Amino acid sequence: MNHRKIKKERVEVLAGTKPDRRLLSKVPDPDFVRTSADRRGSKHPDLSGVVRDAKDENDFSARYVADFPAILTKDQKAKDQKIHVRVADISVTGVLLEVPANLTTFEKGETYFLRFTIPPGTIPEGLESKVKMDAKVVRTFIQEVEGKEKWMVAFEFSIPLFVYHKKRRWGYSLPIASILLLMVTVFVLLMRLESIIYLKYNFILYLYSIIAAVFLLSRYLFGAFYKDVPINSNFTPGVSIVIPCFNEEEWIGRTIKSCINQDYPIDKLEVIVVDDCSSDQSVKVIQQTIDLLHKEAARFKTVERVHMLALPENKGKREALVKGVEIAKHDLVVFVDSDSFLESTAIINIVQPFQDPKMGGVAGRTDVENKYTNTLTKLQTVRYYIAFRVMKAAESIFDSVTCLSGPLSCYRKDLVLKHKEDWLNQKFFGHPATFGDDRSMTNYILRTHRTGYQDSAICSTIAPSKTTVFLKQQMRWKRSWLRESLRAASFIWRKEPLMSLFFYIGLLVPIAAPAIVVHNLIYVPLVHGIFPTTFLLGLLLMSLLMSFSHLMFRRSNLWIFGIVFCLYYELVLLWQMPIAWFTFWKSTWGTRMTPQDMEADEKRKARKLRNKKRFSLPL
Repeated sequence: MNHRKIKKERVEVLAGTKPDRRLLSKVPDPDFVRTSADRRGSKHPDLSGVVRDAKDENDFSARYVADFPAILTKDQKAKDQKIHVRVADISVTGVLLEVPANLTTFEKGETYFLRFTIPPGTIPEGLESKVKMDAKVVRTFIQEVEGKEKWMVAFEFSIPLFVYHKKRRWGYSLPIASILLLMVTVFVLLMRLESIIYLKYNFILYLYSIIAAVFLLSRYLFGAFYKDVPINSNFTPGVSIVIPCFNEEEWIGRTIKSCINQDYPIDKLEVIVVDDCSSDQSVKVIQQTIDLLHKEAARFKTVERVHMLALPENKGKREALVKGVEIAKHDLVVFVDSDSFLESTAIINIVQPFQDPKMGGVAGRTDVENKYTNTLTKLQTVRYYIAFRVMKAAESIFDSVTCLSGPLSCYRKDLVLKHKEDWLNQKFFGHPATFGDDRSMTNYILRTHRTGYQDSAICSTIAPSKTTVFLKQQMRWKRSWLRESLRAASFIWRKEPLMSLFFYIGLLVPIAAPAIVVHNLIYVPLVHGIFPTTFLLGLLLMSLLMSFSHLMFRRSNLWIFGIVFCLYYELVLLWQMPIAWFTFWKSTWGTRMTPQDMEADEKRKARKLRNKKRFSLPL
């Protein structure tokens, strides 16, 4: 497990991929120097038309740094001949073990029985669990670490881990989750039938409950029918990736490498990093990363394909993105956040919907990279997945995704340039719009074009692991959601009628939710003395809908945190909405010192100083 510090008091838990000896291992080899298979026997992916939409299955060769115990025996029955070893690294196809120095009799081709438990965070989500299977010795060697010799033995599993889990554990997840989802749906429908009966007693309240239930169930229903646009190997348009960066020295190097290390034609992909006058070491890290790519991977034309543009003053994320688009040489531009990391097949997948000439923008899927850091990041893991795989997928059925998210989204370059002036100069109540850039640009595109979602275009991002940062982020998102939704409401009625109807319902339900909760959980119990059993049961059923959907799609042990997230939302996040109603014109980020944040900070300091002088007594 790889631990990396962001701040002294915060340690992010990431699955540490073991560095590949090849700097750009996924890029198609222009000189045919390397072979198509590594020593684990995995084939290098190509553009053969196969849909590579499973993050855990599309890269057999990814090896993850590990350090946990395992037990090795000659066969499954020989329990009295246990050899206690440690796992040094692991992949879906094999494992590298550190064995006692006195046991050096391992022969290539010998089969042993392995038992171990993969700790959470060591390997991609869904693969963490107990493993008991045969494995074959593929090589032995001595590794010197800090002057000490270690005896290492590499094993190949009898079957890949994802096949093993599909037989032992995942095979039960789908039918169990499906049955549970069906039961929850039936209960929700029965409760809404009850609401119809009670409409005459409180028309507004029960009508809201019916509308909210229908809206949420429709999201899951449409999401279930969603399908990716399959890969057409003959469709590889030119793509320019633009990475805006502001004070991201911790992650920007990894982001750049993930963007250039794509299984995509070399002459059709470039990466442009735009630094928005960072005050930390971001520029230095960017330059070091680019220099490394230019030096060590020159045969992949990295000198021509990887560039940095450093802005002389901080102008905001939108300005940085526009500057990158203006110098981009390809017709499609992909926006990637500076703390997000692309899967090697993200670009080939995200461009596929653009075979439709009316498609103006496409969002990829964003997973949480640091999901195992703490409870907060686990909550976000489930929420992120449902937000993309269910909510955006449902919108994509109607080609009307309302937010092409910042971590990974693709646009037609000419459309971005067409709307750049309006985008850069957008204001609310006289205040510049410095965040919500993804929703804002989506609105410009959605007026005249289709917007889609491609679940097989995957990236991961560093989610807030600190409550204060998370709450500020959520407040910023709610403000941008509210004002951009109000903008979209002025034209969305021109789109597909059913989609438009659900959009307006989706706008009404969250805005009214705080009042409904106050009425059911405070007013009714205090005034009428009635315990809100039905309302609480409804909340539980909706949380189970999220959790069981995550279990069915991801087959992960984290599904339980969907229930916890819903509770957290009702107790904490829901109450940010009323604040957003009255402050949605604010332009401060709260989590980064933009010019607006610095101006607001100066005003706060001046206000505190005035108050201090006003209430201080003379000596």
